Amino acid sequence: MGDNMKWVYSFGADNAEGDASLRNLLGGKGANLGEMASLGLPVPPGFTITTEVCTEFYKNDRTYPEGLKAQIDAALIQVGESVGMKFGDKSRPLLVSVRSGARASMPGMMDTVLNLGLTDETVEGLATLSGDPRFAYDSYRRFIQMYSDVVLEVDHHSFEEILETYKEEHDYFLDTEMTADDWRTIISGYKKVVEDALGKPFPQDPQEQLWGAISAVFNSWRNDRANTYRRLHHIPESWGTAVSVQAMVFGNMGATSATGVAFTRDPSTGDNYYYGEFLINAQGEDVVAGIRTPQALTKESRLKMGDEEPSMEEAMPTAFAELCAVFDKLEKHYRDMQDIEFTIQDGKLWMLQTRNGKRTAKASLKIAVDMCKEGLITEEEAINRVDPHSLDQLLHPSLDPDAERDLVLTGLPASPGAASGEVVFNSDEAERLAQEGKNVILIRVETSPEDIHGMHAAKGIVTARGGMTSHAAVVARGMGRPCVCGAGDLKIDKSEAFFTVGGRKVEKGEVVTIDGGAGKLFFGAVPTVQPELSGDFGELMGWADKVRRMRVRANAETPHDAQVARDFGAEGIGLCRTEHMFFEADRIVAVREMILAEDKKGREAALTKLLPMQRSDFEALFKVMAGLPVTIRLLDPPLHEFLPHSDDEIEEVAKSSGMDAQKLKDRAHKLHEFNPMLGHRGCRLGVSYPEISEMQARAIMEAACNVAKETGEKVTPEIMVPLVAKREELAFLKERIDCIAIEVLKENGIKLDYLVGTMIELPRAALTADAIAQDAEFFSFGTNDLTQTTFGLSRDDSASFLPDYMRQGIFERDPFVTLDPDGVGALVEIAAEKGRATRPNIKLGICGEHGGDPDSINFVEGAGLDYVSCSPYRTPIARLAAAQAKLRKNDGGSTA
Repeated sequence: MGDNMKWVYSFGADNAEGDASLRNLLGGKGANLGEMASLGLPVPPGFTITTEVCTEFYKNDRTYPEGLKAQIDAALIQVGESVGMKFGDKSRPLLVSVRSGARASMPGMMDTVLNLGLTDETVEGLATLSGDPRFAYDSYRRFIQMYSDVVLEVDHHSFEEILETYKEEHDYFLDTEMTADDWRTIISGYKKVVEDALGKPFPQDPQEQLWGAISAVFNSWRNDRANTYRRLHHIPESWGTAVSVQAMVFGNMGATSATGVAFTRDPSTGDNYYYGEFLINAQGEDVVAGIRTPQALTKESRLKMGDEEPSMEEAMPTAFAELCAVFDKLEKHYRDMQDIEFTIQDGKLWMLQTRNGKRTAKASLKIAVDMCKEGLITEEEAINRVDPHSLDQLLHPSLDPDAERDLVLTGLPASPGAASGEVVFNSDEAERLAQEGKNVILIRVETSPEDIHGMHAAKGIVTARGGMTSHAAVVARGMGRPCVCGAGDLKIDKSEAFFTVGGRKVEKGEVVTIDGGAGKLFFGAVPTVQPELSGDFGELMGWADKVRRMRVRANAETPHDAQVARDFGAEGIGLCRTEHMFFEADRIVAVREMILAEDKKGREAALTKLLPMQRSDFEALFKVMAGLPVTIRLLDPPLHEFLPHSDDEIEEVAKSSGMDAQKLKDRAHKLHEFNPMLGHRGCRLGVSYPEISEMQARAIMEAACNVAKETGEKVTPEIMVPLVAKREELAFLKERIDCIAIEVLKENGIKLDYLVGTMIELPRAALTADAIAQDAEFFSFGTNDLTQTTFGLSRDDSASFLPDYMRQGIFERDPFVTLDPDGVGALVEIAAEKGRATRPNIKLGICGEHGGDPDSINFVEGAGLDYVSCSPYRTPIARLAAAQAKLRKNDGGSTA
């Protein structure tokens, strides 16, 4: 790439070389400036340096491509000529702003410089030209402070300290009260700070200033906050940023000048009215800096907020009317709510930026539905306008935004929602206090399946260890409990009487509030706001359901979870984990008795106790699902989760089974496994002890018969055999399941369809799926374990090093959150193809955590699977994501 490449695109002054179609090349800001100029809106002239320069800059050890300087010099001359100024000229100096602009909006993440081109000489030219020395020197001090912070990396606090001290000494409250002489004094102080810090004076060459600012923007593409923002919003580092250089217009030229930020609709509620703020005699950063309180845009907003200061509508009616016309034109043109920056210089309106505005989930829904009804967009476009992830905000309680907060700790935002309760440190106590009617927050170093009852009883969960896909996170999301994980500073005292964070101590029984969506824990009870699933929500979801091809089921084991899933639109249960049904106190003893039994007779005695419990469990689920399919996974417990650990637990099992306590302890020791995830679990348990699978098959079929007879509904149980690696394992167990099913149907004198299938969660199963499909009537991909076994990664242990992999770019996404398409996804596609080759009508779905992740759902749509299954509270997210995936597939892979 060399001299013949076009690196620079001009805009403004009836000239627009770029527009919205060049967004990837010019970034969002540059493309929108070109687009506004082409619409004839008042845009200060300027030019955009393309994202390709950013790519070249990093590829060539932060050096610029050939030909760039000549193109920038030519564009600068053109900008100067169009406004009657010249860059670096002493009497008519052209001043410019230098701003970043990636193709995806990254507000506040990268660097900006205003008033560039001011020097000790050009500031005097500006003072003479404007006839206002105060304005000129105010602009110069702003430039020195901003340039020193952004480009020269001099601590901005030094400048703020000089200004605050000076204002105190001279009894000034606002910057606008200061005179030109005051600013001259401040400027000399600022320049001394720079020289002391750098050992050389503040740069007086405008060209040096310009290239310093351009380099600062490109360098800021890889600063810490930009890297973090990109990681959180899945923005590829390879996209790069563009740089826009634009002639300055001044909102700080006195009472007829102003600057402001506005939205064409309310970004919090979505209501259709102008929303924004402005400041008279100010520059852009003043509006957001909080030093002066901005004024309302409209009279209606001013009255609503009880402000005394006049609104823009009242103070500058002509400019306001012009601005309203621009709002309407831009919203109709972009067909979306716009976030706009503007400046009024001596009564004339200038547009500095427009972009699609960031908004809450509630606003997103309302704007999409309203715009569809207004005829601006179609139903399909409305579906694509709402980020499925954002629906989490609507489905869980949230903290009252106006309430005071006392932050105790910060961790990972593992499961959204907000709740308050008393601090407890163990699950038994959580359950006991909850039964007494108290709200509790369970705080643990980490959780295990043993904690399921405490997690269910708690209003929220906090753990010191574990990542976004740890046991605590996964279970909490499934239950709809807010959860904060990986709070590394959290130290729980051995006595379980208190915890500490830093130097702060919080005792058991004290009330705290969790905000799972933000990953924070606060001291005391912070008021919460309950979700409102408004008409807009229902309407948009109805449109999504018309469009999507894939079915959406839920992972659920309890009638409550099943009902939540149905209320949120689930079309069946895709995964009922039967081991989750055994942790209640009255059942765990019988399960331990079964596991520790020395012979079949002992196991059958324990299974006899469990059969009626299981039967009633399944009856409850079938009733809630009322004819919808229910996939029940046979027992898949890593044995260590059920083995008794304490002497009291051993004693309890001894009492229940009549066995000797020491014998039980020896048996438990013998069953201990070094790697339980790959141990005696899943179908392996059924092969060793077929009576366990037979008991469960009987409970399922008896429950199905009972509910079918009682309700008259069609009941369709799908019995799933877990962790199959070889066809022979499934064939062995299917034969026994079928025998039990035939026997139960005969006993009940009823005809009833049922399916027997398997969970594909091992690479070998995926690669030999054609053989397994000879016996399996459905495949459900257990993508959690398939990811673990494909990568050789433990989901619960990888949280300690996965962030390093993300930072280094080895993983773009956490593979436990978003399905890895190249490895795990390839195995899913192989298994689907091989399964269909053997059994063309085989039913295919996924039931891991990935079933609620929009990017994974997009992959599943591409693979042509029949359904996804996710936690109940993610059902609406999956429904919307499935619709978007179908639309994307219809469009050949592009997003609307």
